[in-house]
Amino acid sequence: MRRSLEATAMEDCMGIRDQRKAETSRKIQAAALDLVEELGLEATTVARIAQRVGISDRTFFRYFDSKESAIVPGQGELVVALMGFAPAPGATPAEIFQSLLQVCRDHFSAEIEQHEFRRVTRLMISDPKLLLIATSREQELVIELSRSLAERRLVTQMQSLLIAEMVASTWRVAWQCFTQAERAGSAAAPSEFFEQSVHEMLQISAIGTPGP
Repeated sequence: MRRSLEATAMEDCMGIRDQRKAETSRKIQAAALDLVEELGLEATTVARIAQRVGISDRTFFRYFDSKESAIVPGQGELVVALMGFAPAPGATPAEIFQSLLQVCRDHFSAEIEQHEFRRVTRLMISDPKLLLIATSREQELVIELSRSLAERRLVTQMQSLLIAEMVASTWRVAWQCFTQAERAGSAAAPSEFFEQSVHEMLQISAIGTPGP
């Protein structure tokens, strides 16, 4: 009974700690976005973000590795989620790809709930440098995911690259289409663009094997 109470207390403590970390992370992102809107990307620094939140630079780097990752945190979290993917034993390359898309889908929904994605989208429209940053981080995703799949011998080297590229492309196309819709004043939900992107990708990949 005592052990059970101690375990419950520990779980409660961990839950509170996780909530505090999530809240600090959101505050850091909000401060970063505020500063970019006020001063621009170049003038926004880690020191200024930390000062706005009321934390030290050292504490900032416990949450994010750069000001860019604080502005667009979803991509870094997506990489972590994809790296933690564990396929069912004997899964085919197609099944692994589908499962990875599901990881993206779940993360996409979480990002919509947890992050200020509309503010980020507006900033990307107004400052192309942010779009370049997002594209660069996407390439990191491709490298890390393809390496992970190949090293675990889940698929061949070529399949690992193709799967990683298709996953990243589906994610990127969904956000690009959403950004264009935002610019045009559309009220469509980001999740709709992700589902459409997945649908179109699967439709194209189902065309069949090209002839000789």
